[in-house]
Amino acid sequence: MTAASTRMPSRPQAVWSAGRADLDGLPDAWGVNIAYEAVDRHVKHGHGDRVALRCLRADDSVRDVTYADLSRASNRFANALRRLGVGPGDRVFLLLGRVPELYVAVLGSLKAKAVVAPLFSAFGPGPVTQRLRLGDGRVLVTSAYLYRRKVATSRGDLPALRHVLLVDGPAGPAGRGDSADRGDSGDLADAGVAALPALLVAERDEFEIPPTDPEDMALLHFTSGTTGTPKGAVHVHEAVVAHQATARAVLDLRPGDIYWCTADPGWVTGTSYGIVAPLCVGATVIVDEREFDVGRWYATLAAHRVNVWYTAPTAIRMLMRAGAARAREHDLSALRLVASVGEPLHPEGVTWGEEAFGHRIHDTWWQTETGAIMIANVPGMDIRPGSMGEPVPGIEVAILALGEGGRAAVRHGAVTEIVEPDAVGELALRPGWPSMFRGYLHAEERYEACFAGGWYLTGDLARRDADGYLWFSGRADDVIKSAGHLIGPFEVEAALLEHPAVAEAGVFGVPDPIAGELVSARVSLRSGYEPTAALRRELIGFARKRLGAAVAPKFLDFDQQLPKTRSGKIMRRVLRARALGLPEGDVSTLDQPGGAS
Repeated sequence: MTAASTRMPSRPQAVWSAGRADLDGLPDAWGVNIAYEAVDRHVKHGHGDRVALRCLRADDSVRDVTYADLSRASNRFANALRRLGVGPGDRVFLLLGRVPELYVAVLGSLKAKAVVAPLFSAFGPGPVTQRLRLGDGRVLVTSAYLYRRKVATSRGDLPALRHVLLVDGPAGPAGRGDSADRGDSGDLADAGVAALPALLVAERDEFEIPPTDPEDMALLHFTSGTTGTPKGAVHVHEAVVAHQATARAVLDLRPGDIYWCTADPGWVTGTSYGIVAPLCVGATVIVDEREFDVGRWYATLAAHRVNVWYTAPTAIRMLMRAGAARAREHDLSALRLVASVGEPLHPEGVTWGEEAFGHRIHDTWWQTETGAIMIANVPGMDIRPGSMGEPVPGIEVAILALGEGGRAAVRHGAVTEIVEPDAVGELALRPGWPSMFRGYLHAEERYEACFAGGWYLTGDLARRDADGYLWFSGRADDVIKSAGHLIGPFEVEAALLEHPAVAEAGVFGVPDPIAGELVSARVSLRSGYEPTAALRRELIGFARKRLGAAVAPKFLDFDQQLPKTRSGKIMRRVLRARALGLPEGDVSTLDQPGGAS
């Protein structure tokens, strides 16, 4: 891993200095620890009886966990790690859904200065094993069911994995999945497998967090992109400065707010804004074990009087399919702000929020590597539907001129910044924000390749208009080069989604001997529309009127089952492979960059 000093500026920016001043820091000037800022300081200031987690169980029961409860439980977990010989720098992997034990394990690990590495519980055994191996996982916290199905058969390939802690114990309930699937893929008597509840009962409620340097490694998030070996993005305890600052400035979170982030805890959003940021502010976090369901989601928003809701465009599109009338059946008057993350939110989604909730939806942009929100439609600003918004305070952004490969043109380590408005280039950020990743674990060259000319290269294409608003165009590796035009798939998809027949759209380029590439589209239709030749012609004409003939799709087909990543993003490369009759490859576990998931 590259030393942080090679990328971090010598003089902290004033906005981040103010953010650091908002934190307590460990007692006796022992440094900064994420878990202390998220939990213990609230107890210290007399807010221990405030509800930290409101846990909605699969059986519809509700359990409240106060900040004092969470402090004691995470202390016991930290003591259990210490008893097992797990200490600073050791990697603790978490393979769990949205259950209270996940939060206890995250915060207890951070208190013990271990490194938290979340895993997506829907991953198959291969991706789970691969990440445990790449991340030198020493501890795995999971359920009996998930251990049997995902890990047990590969224990021999994981020599570093010394401890498996089961939140329900060997004799506990199956957890997710059909109980008929249990017990056929591993023996829970494996060496190093223990019941977590039994371990915690024996531990003390008190734990003194050791001195923690802000640059100590705290979080390890794996991001695979669309190709290649997963990359382990390293984040440090200093990241908490950006987590808290953006929670306040972008999400308008306040102490005592009821807050719901729907992201899976296996993705970076589920950690940064599902755990750390809201707890640092002192909010009450909704923790729902169940997956997406229109009726349940609206009932949850209404019954628990949610104030701030952070969700994904995929979910918003599914809610749109159900119609705004479903939202208006519920009392959502407590909602103060709705925000989205994970991929660009199309203009129709932004304005639909006003119809359904009485609020336009605030889109945000960031990546696993950035660790926190970088660009956003912040409260109080004039939202331009479809825009990423503006850089948050403390973030400097540039649009860099492109080279032949669709990435920023780097010549002798230098890049060229585009100053004229509305020109598409690669989005770049000036390094130095607190949550910036400090490296890719065991992959220094891959890390170095992310920087040029004093900028972090995001791999996303964007443009900045004359008023300073940023507009996403697509991934650099998705850009379509047609007859001299660089076309971002997102703008074409956004235009198609304006048509009332279109529910979802995926746009990609296909080879052409004259133009180089031609724009092609696949769309899924809303209920009530049939995939006819007449509708195909209508959609192509509709796009041409909005985009011009050079940018609009030349080909368009219908597909009600567009291929998506686990987090719901449409996989354009798979659409392209299908169109060309090429092998699609194993895409079941991949996730596209260009926004946090």
